[in-house]
Amino acid sequence: MNIFRLLGDVSHLVAIIILFLKIWRSKSCAGISGKSQVLFALVFTTRYLDLFTSFISVYNTVMKVVFLGLAYATVYLIYLRFRSSYDSESDSFRVEFLLVPVAGLSFLENYAFAPLEVKNHGHPPC
Repeated sequence: MNIFRLLGDVSHLVAIIILFLKIWRSKSCAGISGKSQVLFALVFTTRYLDLFTSFISVYNTVMKVVFLGLAYATVYLIYLRFRSSYDSESDSFRVEFLLVPVAGLSFLENYAFAPLEVKNHGHPPC
């Protein structure tokens, strides 16, 4: 295993867990962008569409499931569990200005027009 990938995965996992625990322990999501967390969940979902179609390793599968689970759990905490502390007026980023161009680019730059290939950004699958 590549040590840099391992360090990257571990630091990313620690950051997500810290955010999740901060929200859970303080019972507040004040100051956290719910839209950013939804975008993270969307990114993980599109990156890991191959979760049920191809197996690389146990480590890879477990990390994908953990990242997806924590991303959606964080969205749940922000928008449902602690929604009274979520400040939607301050979370003013216009998501459509990001999603529309990215969706368009994903169809222009891809390997094939199949759902699992559009996400590969123009590179053949490994």
